[in-house]
Amino acid sequence: MCGIWALFGSDECLSVQCLSAMKIAHRGPDAFRFENVNGFTNCCFGFHRLAVVDQLYGMQPIRVKKFPYLWLCYNGEIYNFKQLQKQFGFDFQTLVDGEVILHLYNRGGIEQTASMLDGVFAFILLDTANRKVFLARDTYGVRPLFKVLTDDGFLGVCSEAKGLINLKHSTSLCSKVEPFLPGHYEVLDLKPSGKVASVELVKFHSCKDEPLHVACDTVEALPSGFDLETVKSNIRILFENAVRKRLMAHRRIGCLLSGGLDSSLVAAVLLKLMKEININYPLQTFAIGMENSPDLLAARKVAAHIGSEHHEVILNTEEGIQAIEEVIFSLETYDITTIRASIGMYLVSKYIRKKTDSVVIFSGEGSDELTQGYIYFHKAPSPEEAAEESERLLKELYLFDVLRADRTTAAHGLELRVPFLDHRFTSYYLSLPAELRIPKNGIEKYLLRLSFEDSNLLPKEILWRPKEAFSDGIASVKKSWFSILQDYIDQQVDDLLLEKAAEKYPFNPPKTKESYYYRQIFEKHYSGRSSWLPHYWMPRWVKATDPSARTLKHYKSAAQE
Repeated sequence: MCGIWALFGSDECLSVQCLSAMKIAHRGPDAFRFENVNGFTNCCFGFHRLAVVDQLYGMQPIRVKKFPYLWLCYNGEIYNFKQLQKQFGFDFQTLVDGEVILHLYNRGGIEQTASMLDGVFAFILLDTANRKVFLARDTYGVRPLFKVLTDDGFLGVCSEAKGLINLKHSTSLCSKVEPFLPGHYEVLDLKPSGKVASVELVKFHSCKDEPLHVACDTVEALPSGFDLETVKSNIRILFENAVRKRLMAHRRIGCLLSGGLDSSLVAAVLLKLMKEININYPLQTFAIGMENSPDLLAARKVAAHIGSEHHEVILNTEEGIQAIEEVIFSLETYDITTIRASIGMYLVSKYIRKKTDSVVIFSGEGSDELTQGYIYFHKAPSPEEAAEESERLLKELYLFDVLRADRTTAAHGLELRVPFLDHRFTSYYLSLPAELRIPKNGIEKYLLRLSFEDSNLLPKEILWRPKEAFSDGIASVKKSWFSILQDYIDQQVDDLLLEKAAEKYPFNPPKTKESYYYRQIFEKHYSGRSSWLPHYWMPRWVKATDPSARTLKHYKSAAQE
């Protein structure tokens, strides 16, 4: 995890512009570099480093003797860099996983490069010999990337939007800062003036397609067919492989543990594999919640079962409320459920950074979207419609859960790893018949739970624990976190303000005092940028006015039982 920033064709003094690069310093607390491009005085790179792999030669932009005309700034981890090196006979100059991007590009161009990378990434690649700039982002947008491109060819690129919104330019205020689409690469021509012109934007991978890099995966061809035992075995093999490849780190590994199915599975498999490869420190797991909240109690049970060094962060109401503004600033969104869930994750990340030496943090993001874990999937009209909804959610992860997970951890200089979003694991799961993937017997994620039933990785009551949204599980069953937030915000927003909300905020107008309150804070920091959120996250097929699962009938009846 790190922060990348680059400008091409700046009309303003670069020493002034580079102040914007400091807005993302939290992403890389270990080192900073600002470097001009030879021959292009108005082009430069900025890089904030979190040293996780190759602490000696890992500074960026990466340049190697073999390709003096290539400049690479990237944020991410390429898990198959050693396999690619072996398969193609690449001669590496460093131990940095990202160096493989330079060799792949030299060998086969940008399309093959983006398609062959097994990992999470956002990168800027400059080829001064051929006068090209390339941008690319991984399939699910696990690593963030934003860009601004003016009509006269000034390009700014950054890990977070806050590093671009205050850039100066002669012809405009650089207002069109926008997220770079996941699973895409863009080709731009670099003119002698340092300005650029976009040539093409290409989608190189879709979540349903088996990735090209399967050809050099450590797990070879799996048995085909959809009989249940084969499917369960394949799910276990691929999930374990997804966790194993993410163990690549020179810094201490930890794991978020809410006590729900997803984070518990990640923690259990992670600990098992750490023992197998003789990592000689205990796995630290981290839970946050109010006293005796469902998440704290469940996480405690999981930690005792797997034998992790468990840490509990007790959330108090005042601390959570006080964090709202800094959370919204970090997130760059005003989505209701994203903000609710981010407060706990932001505070537990703050604890990890201050109180421990864990830096590489595993988490369970992506499972709900992939395995149909949201409560509203019980109401899907058909398996086919449920499958379509699952794919839609995966495509929009970069706007919601993946955004939350990245920003709340990156704000405290931590690196997030999400095995449920492994390319091969997700493409296999999505290839299964729609009927296999739907909730069964009133239980969501039925197939995933069934696949691990005989593994003894988790206590049975955790493996079959019903879905509990993170923002709900950290509070008591009697009073949800969202209710606590709403009670506070009711006193902060006048009824008259809410009545006129649609006039003040015509795009995605707030419908509640809570959403109005979040929108006010967002506009304070990111005025006029409301289009970054195309729509609010809301459940489908139910008449919901709030995104919390605790407002749904299915949850209420289960809680009453």
